[in-house]
Amino acid sequence: MKLFAESLISELEHQLKLIHLETENPILAAEQAIKTIVIALEKLKSFFLKYKSLNKKDEIEFFRDIKPQFTSRLIYYNEIYNIETNKPLGSQKTIHKYYKTELAKLKTFFYENQEFYRYYRTSNNCHDNKYFTRAKYDLKLMVDSFYFQTDPRFTTSHDYKVACIIANDEIKVFLEEQIIKLKKKKTKTQTPSPLPKSQKWTGSKVELIELIYALHSENVFNNGDSGLKEITSFFESAFNIDLGQFHRVFLEIRNRKSDRTKFLNTLKNKLTIRMDNADEN
Repeated sequence: MKLFAESLISELEHQLKLIHLETENPILAAEQAIKTIVIALEKLKSFFLKYKSLNKKDEIEFFRDIKPQFTSRLIYYNEIYNIETNKPLGSQKTIHKYYKTELAKLKTFFYENQEFYRYYRTSNNCHDNKYFTRAKYDLKLMVDSFYFQTDPRFTTSHDYKVACIIANDEIKVFLEEQIIKLKKKKTKTQTPSPLPKSQKWTGSKVELIELIYALHSENVFNNGDSGLKEITSFFESAFNIDLGQFHRVFLEIRNRKSDRTKFLNTLKNKLTIRMDNADEN
């Protein structure tokens, strides 16, 4: 089941990328995305209901980790469609206020579901048997009214809430990007844009080399066609730094007795803390 879902979500992501390449209009993109996601969800539901060897562990994993990946995308594009079609005509100030109001709605949802946010964000699983198995719900656990309108064979009391949490993170990014665009438009009309300030790498050379190797391993530059030396030269030029014999430094990183990816682990931990703090603001 997991392999089927991974293949299906991969294909869905590919289709969504094509939609965004074909149009920059958020309303048209949302319309096409919703149709595409509904088809994918129907395929997922059909496969799940026909799946014979489902145990409780599989059921919890499906409703906690798998189905919300699809549902969250549907929620996201549906909200983007609603936000953009309801956007008022008027000045940049009016639109800015509108987007701020939509952001406030996300905060309201967070505060109303703060306990479950904490449960989900901390990877707690003590209530998974109640939250993510079918035909089990407790009104004291804040069941969404949405639950009672859906197919009980394909729904649990909290899988939709997980999808909302994931979708809201993306909606927040969308709204903040729109607000930034409005501010840039305002600034552009007032004063000419200054040249971007050059950035100086103030971390250690070892940390930068560790980061470069990680990015190169992920093939994120030119679809993986850029060589390691080429990427390193780019970073040296961008940060005005000489990384010297970076191959030898990488060998030293490989030979660490513990915490071989020390800098990357630090980045991950600090970003997680930042996201947790952002959830609370």
